[in-house]
Amino acid sequence: MKLEPKKIAENLKKGGQETLSALEQNKKPFLLVVVLALVFMFAICWITFFATVRGPEQVMVPNVEGKDLTTALLEMQAKELYPKIQLKYTDNPDDAGKILSQNPEGGSIVKAGRRVNLTVSRGAILDHVENYIGQNFDEVKINLQTMFTGSTRPLIVLAEPSYKADQSDAGTILAQEPPEGTIISNPVTVKLIVSRGPEYENTRVPKITGLDFKQLMTTLASSKIVFDFTGHVASDNEKEGTVTSQEKDSSQYLPNYSRLTAEVALPKKQDDDVMGIFSAQLPNYPYAVEMTLESSKNGVKNTIVTLKHTGGNVTIPYIAEKDSELILSIAGRTVARQMVE
Repeated sequence: MKLEPKKIAENLKKGGQETLSALEQNKKPFLLVVVLALVFMFAICWITFFATVRGPEQVMVPNVEGKDLTTALLEMQAKELYPKIQLKYTDNPDDAGKILSQNPEGGSIVKAGRRVNLTVSRGAILDHVENYIGQNFDEVKINLQTMFTGSTRPLIVLAEPSYKADQSDAGTILAQEPPEGTIISNPVTVKLIVSRGPEYENTRVPKITGLDFKQLMTTLASSKIVFDFTGHVASDNEKEGTVTSQEKDSSQYLPNYSRLTAEVALPKKQDDDVMGIFSAQLPNYPYAVEMTLESSKNGVKNTIVTLKHTGGNVTIPYIAEKDSELILSIAGRTVARQMVE
């Protein structure tokens, strides 16, 4: 039986409508199945991801402070921790190789594989006394201070040095105690003998010829030569109040506190301020002592000069008011007086 085209078209339209109707009826169950399938797949992926990339387990950091480095490394390895080591000098030679500090602290909970900072002692900077003979004292002192900067207990302490005249340059170390190579187990005090230099016991003669009174007083205050002054009235070709001659010139070196003579030209005419030479006889002292010459009038004192002198015959030029009193004292004790006339 042959179908007409019109019939075929009607049948196809009817079938399509039935199919669309069926799809409409199953739409909600279909969407629900798709959503459930997506959720299931997402859950499987999530579980698989975390199962694959799960972080390392947590461990307790061991306390290794005070332990040897080898022991500390073994304990770190057992906990799957990795040390980062920093070396540091200490005051005690016996600390070499021991753990001084750690970060994180012992007992902390961290993940396995974490780095732990360990500060390890390198021991003392020095474990024996070095040879300082022939070196400059100031340089050795600075080097030791630099070496033990920040140290609460320096291993080497320099005692106040003893000085000795020697042909070596001033400041050269001549001897030491304890000797080189002495093992340092506790802080050591090193005693040194240091050269004063070949000219320390000698002093250069100062040039005082031509100096006026003020300049002369300044020179006497710092000089290590004892001058015995005499005076005379200035001649026409001499300048009043100046030193006209001295026994030795300034190119020479003499033992400290050697005595030299010098001559002063005194003014021809004196007014209210009198220039003269104070003189006194004192005991001879075994070493130079500090003396002060003052003038006193109506309770007012003025210091003329303070110098070092070995005693015996003492002569000091002065300028002071007429009728004032000159007072020579040693350590605050008056040893001689003289009136200005």
